[in-house]
Amino acid sequence: MTAPRPRPAVIPGRPVLRRMGCWVLVGALLVGCSVARKADEARPPSAPPPAVMPRVVAPPQAEGLDGTSGELGPHVCSAVTATLSKQLGVAVTAKPASWNDGGLPALDLCTLVLDGRAVTVGVSALPRQPDALDRLLAGAGTPELLPELGPEARIAASRVVFAVDDRAVRVTPAGGIDRGYPNGIDHAKAVAISLAVRAVVPKMLRNARQSDAACQLSNAEAERFVGAQVQLRRDYRVNGALTCIWGTFDATVAIVESFHIDSIPEAKQTPPPRSAPIGRPGYYLPDQGELVFRQGRRVVRVTGLTNPPREIPLKTLLDVVAPLLPLFIR
Repeated sequence: MTAPRPRPAVIPGRPVLRRMGCWVLVGALLVGCSVARKADEARPPSAPPPAVMPRVVAPPQAEGLDGTSGELGPHVCSAVTATLSKQLGVAVTAKPASWNDGGLPALDLCTLVLDGRAVTVGVSALPRQPDALDRLLAGAGTPELLPELGPEARIAASRVVFAVDDRAVRVTPAGGIDRGYPNGIDHAKAVAISLAVRAVVPKMLRNARQSDAACQLSNAEAERFVGAQVQLRRDYRVNGALTCIWGTFDATVAIVESFHIDSIPEAKQTPPPRSAPIGRPGYYLPDQGELVFRQGRRVVRVTGLTNPPREIPLKTLLDVVAPLLPLFIR
């Protein structure tokens, strides 16, 4: 018969010590959880990043827009060349085409050339709004009144702005006014050009709706962006590249195609702009209300502006251009 195994010796107080150790551990965990919970409760919720709203008056312009190519036909500049050549005593010519800047106000633009110096003239494509002249002066410094052109007319170092009936007009010499640059003009010439333009604007106004069948593909998305039936259409081709512009008094959206390989200067910014999920490369610039991307040999700019300014989401710009993408790929 086997003898029973001896029981291990019981050390007095050990179970008590184990139980005490467990309770101390549990208590420590509970205190830690409580402190962590209170810390989480005290931490303020992270705020979403502030919305970026474009405040530019017009979107970035595609390279090469100077009136050499665009919408052909009579325009304000071609209507004043003879008068100005006689008045100024220098050769004044006009480049053959006009274009629109897709801004707010949206300006129909053309180029005068005075003895080799370029002067861009813009006339609002829609009747002007109360703040139109102020917007056209944005960033021009401190302007002075120019009573020769009316009570609202003003002149600054880079431009002249004035009203003709219900239209806003801007005259912009490439080298400014009285700045001493070789491609600039003096005050007297700026006034003479503006007076000649003022005289012809009423009879040179263009129809507000000028459309191209290719642009119709994006018409529904453009009207969704502006929130109404568009009042302005400016569709035309520059060297075969398509431009589509839709507008109202307080919103414009534009798709501008270019064949210039190096026409994404934004790519050289430091830091580089936010990448977009389209093109090689593609960029989204919320402060400009712009999506720009290269699709093969074509560079496409999609822009949206509103007054007062509101955020232009990337998805909105992608939706506007999506119906035309097969055309650009082809």
